Amino acid sequence: MAITRWDPFREVVSLQNRLNSIFGNLNPETEGALTTASFVPAVDVYEDEKKVVIKLEVPGIQEKDLDVSVENNTLTVKGERKFAAEEKEENFHRIERRYGSFYRAFTLPTTVDTDSIDAKYDAGVLKLELKKKPEAQPKQIKVSVGGKLAA
Repeated sequence: MAITRWDPFREVVSLQNRLNSIFGNLNPETEGALTTASFVPAVDVYEDEKKVVIKLEVPGIQEKDLDVSVENNTLTVKGERKFAAEEKEENFHRIERRYGSFYRAFTLPTTVDTDSIDAKYDAGVLKLELKKKPEAQPKQIKVSVGGKLAA
């Protein structure tokens, strides 16, 4: 059985853009986050006992065009994939890759230490490692065996 990746946000952004064009700009506060996103990068989120890892697929984006920030336990990743000017003069038959800006926000659990986040960008994948606080990590407790039972 083949596994097919489902991206629920791809169609949501398209629907939001269509609704905004029908009803006009009714809420200017949300316009920046929803309508300016040209694409939504695929994300994998997983954790182990010591860290939470977030991987975003952002091929074709330069490191300088990525912005990662944390504020009030919300991790925000913004970026932009630019359409190269020298390619605009070509006679394209099809353009399927998405260009423009993107915005992703993740609410972090309280177990994450927001002061120790490691970000690496390699082969089009942005990998963010968020270490858990020491008190949130599992501890091994030794159990001593022995002793006399009181009657």
